[in-house]
Amino acid sequence: MDSVMLARSLFGSSMAFHIIFATLGVGLPFMIVMAEIVYQIKKDRDYAIMAKRWTKCQAILLGVGIPSGTMVGVMLSLLWPGFMEIVGQVIALPFQIEIWAFLLEALFMSIYVYAADRLPPALRIASVTFVALGASASAVLITDAHAWMNTPQGFRLENGKVVDIDPWAAVFNPSLPTTATHVLVSAYVLGAFAVVSVAAAKLLGRKRPERERQYHRKGLVLSLAIGGVMSLLTALNGHETAQMLHHYQPEKLAAAEGLFETQAFAPLAIGGFTDKESRTIRGAIEIPWALSFLAGNRFDTVVKGLNDFPEEEWPPLFVHTLFNLMVGIGSLLILVSIGSLVFRFVKKKEFPRWLLGGLICTGPLALIGIETGWIFSCTGRQPWTIYHIQSTASAATQTENLGILFVLFIGLFVFMLVVTALVLRYHFRRHPVTPEMLEAG
Repeated sequence: MDSVMLARSLFGSSMAFHIIFATLGVGLPFMIVMAEIVYQIKKDRDYAIMAKRWTKCQAILLGVGIPSGTMVGVMLSLLWPGFMEIVGQVIALPFQIEIWAFLLEALFMSIYVYAADRLPPALRIASVTFVALGASASAVLITDAHAWMNTPQGFRLENGKVVDIDPWAAVFNPSLPTTATHVLVSAYVLGAFAVVSVAAAKLLGRKRPERERQYHRKGLVLSLAIGGVMSLLTALNGHETAQMLHHYQPEKLAAAEGLFETQAFAPLAIGGFTDKESRTIRGAIEIPWALSFLAGNRFDTVVKGLNDFPEEEWPPLFVHTLFNLMVGIGSLLILVSIGSLVFRFVKKKEFPRWLLGGLICTGPLALIGIETGWIFSCTGRQPWTIYHIQSTASAATQTENLGILFVLFIGLFVFMLVVTALVLRYHFRRHPVTPEMLEAG
């Protein structure tokens, strides 16, 4: 494996690890805000207990997310010196502002943790809202750099030198609105379905007292409702993303759909595998004209195919599978959340054990959807680090012996995952919910 592939593998592994904590760090605060609002409306202390316990979980995850994010920053400088030479001059602004977003989150989280019960309702909600706002702003600012890599602007390269720098033009690049919205909403999806998984697992326990089961049932219904709404919003945002790709990254859209020939009335390919030799997509279910409509809101929209681009600039064709997996998981989460709520409120039945067993899987599925979405977004930009400006090969380090570093960091990530899981398990086993409910009355 050459140094470029090792650099990509090491950085990709680092991001795959960090994204778990970064995304939950955005989704959980949003869930805490929702629980606090419901508590203030219903005056049901169970929702205040949920918010308090989720905050403890957030604090543990934050303790891992901060160092893993620091490692990602170090990886950027270590593995991608050519990329950082341009980034440092053009798109450093969101990284600098992100520090203030993190400060906002940390400050108000301290206020909420230590003073929530002594604050009036409006200030209590305000404090936790600023926690969620800081976490979301941090995600948007970091995502801005990724969006800029897909639609770079705010500078020119002249004889290898960066000139005519406009930092604000770089910040407000064309793909920022759709990319940032998708990152935020998908993080809220993960936060909601992480709670769904835990609540469903608790309800499967046969020996739990009815009072505790009521508590977990409330958390399950709340998270299913939020997860369902946010999943629908990701689907709507997907339409906007398709239009953005159509205008700014047409070869990425073509690879995602396995489309080789430029055509109007282009079909949407669901499933199947892209065959590079025959330049066709095999085994897919095609919905006539749907891709053209997604790309331009008209069935006769002309969608460019891969044959219009040099083959050496094609993204890896397996991105079609990644794209289908991401969309398939999102669609499944919509159906599961809506179906579960219909079962509970329309049929007015308790959640059956078979359904609870399925709901346990929704959190891991949402995380897989996040991971495949990021891999699709970054891999679909290949062979470019900065789209049509800097190739991945020219951005990567030329240092040899990255294999040892790769093994060491993978070992560290596995260790941190195991330790985090053990700490979460130990803390919540030592602090069960029943005493908190009895104390609250």
